[in-house]
Amino acid sequence: METDDGEPTPGAAPIGTRPPLTPAPTGPVPLLGPTAPADRLRGWLVAIGLALLGGVLRFAGLGYPTDGGTPVFDEKHYVPQAWQMVRNGGVEDNPGYELVVHPPLGKQLIALGELAFGYDGVGWRAAAALAGTLCVLLIVRVTRRLTRSTLLGGIAGVLLICDGMSHVQSRMGMLDVFSALFVLASFATLVRDRDDVRERMSVVLAEGRVDDSSYGPRYGVRWWRLATGVLLGLGCAVKWSGVYWLVAFAALTLIWDLTARRAAGVQRPWLGTLVRDVAPAAWALALVPVLAYLSGWWAWFGSETAIDRHAVGTGIGAGGAWSFVPAALRSLWHYSSHVLAFHSGLDTPPGEPHPWESKPWTWPMGLRPMLYYYASGEDVSGCGGPECISAVMLVGTPALWWPAIPVLAWSGWRVATRADWRYAAVLVGYAAGVLPWLLNIDRQMYFFYMTPVAPFLIMATVLVMGEILGRARASVERRQTGLLVVALWVGAVVANFTWLWPILVGLPITPDQWNSQLWLPSWR
Repeated sequence: METDDGEPTPGAAPIGTRPPLTPAPTGPVPLLGPTAPADRLRGWLVAIGLALLGGVLRFAGLGYPTDGGTPVFDEKHYVPQAWQMVRNGGVEDNPGYELVVHPPLGKQLIALGELAFGYDGVGWRAAAALAGTLCVLLIVRVTRRLTRSTLLGGIAGVLLICDGMSHVQSRMGMLDVFSALFVLASFATLVRDRDDVRERMSVVLAEGRVDDSSYGPRYGVRWWRLATGVLLGLGCAVKWSGVYWLVAFAALTLIWDLTARRAAGVQRPWLGTLVRDVAPAAWALALVPVLAYLSGWWAWFGSETAIDRHAVGTGIGAGGAWSFVPAALRSLWHYSSHVLAFHSGLDTPPGEPHPWESKPWTWPMGLRPMLYYYASGEDVSGCGGPECISAVMLVGTPALWWPAIPVLAWSGWRVATRADWRYAAVLVGYAAGVLPWLLNIDRQMYFFYMTPVAPFLIMATVLVMGEILGRARASVERRQTGLLVVALWVGAVVANFTWLWPILVGLPITPDQWNSQLWLPSWR
């Protein structure tokens, strides 16, 4: 701009040189997603440090309480069966004890603890405590990969440590914490496979080979997806409910394959996914899980005295249309039919519900917890009053569980409006553990079925916390405000967990303290 005499207007002349315009990035990294954080060492230190902290809390006082030196609640099913395995080569071999309602792997893991520490509270809970500790390590690593943030990964670890449900189940000789371990590990390897596929596709883009075929490239052997198949198969060898995550994760990986081909500009991404990806996925997430599941029966196959091991020729005929199938597999099928019959008939008797059973619509907020152990009177002392109570209750930390509905709603909104794959992945993992139980609401069901689901609630919560923190390019005030809100939320979870600690581990408390722990009528 100039004045009337042709001189530049004071203050209007540019100072310095114009910065160069930066074009919008179009390379493979923006197309296929950001890389992992660069603080690799710090990421591992945070994960290992939190896992050690979680391990200390899970192992502390592990042998208490017991029911007069015997297992409590559903430990009474699995702990004696695991002890049979210790004495009998890895199998339950008592034909009169036909109540064998789950595959052997979880009980074999319990048996390892009993073999190491003996038949007491520490022995039959040691494997569960170790599994719960490993879950802390895994959730830090997978959340860090989801969010590309070591801070958020660490927050996920803190929340899992302070989740009352996860804590109690990590201190019980039951099967569900092993299901949680294998489900969470399979999710971690599946997310790692997603990143691996995009790294391979980035190489193809950089080399200009994406149009060599209208279907897009072949990926070669996907070791992380094979690991996912193995882990899901082992999860099914703990509890058959693992098949829900097997189906869900198989669908999820194919959707990710499709979106990778579309993002890379493959000419025919749908057909490319069908031609290039479906068959390898069937191998990795159908055949491999079956083989991994059967491997959990190694001791049963090798035994001469295991229940129904030689059913062919005794319980079922040796001939027939299926006689070409090896006798051992036919016997296993026969044995499994007994397990299926048990579960199919496990309905709630009309007018006589189990005192602590619950239905799936109460699970997201943990509205109906479970009392695992209760003792009072002269058998309990040390609370500082004339009468003491010792109790262990399976309850999700309210500061974490009660916001579940808005957290899940926000996650669904992000999927619907932004197609955010991170929220979608977490919601798939969450739904796989809840929705199938709605198909038969007459069946007996319990809150501890949510044990493998809790990590997905935590990951969804951490994703929401990431939104609250704000983006890195947000203003300082915006980031500080977000950090304050997240710090208060995490602090509330930690404080809530500390408050519940006595009824999570069975510490002696007075009746007034016991009543102050029971926040809702449905907790009684």
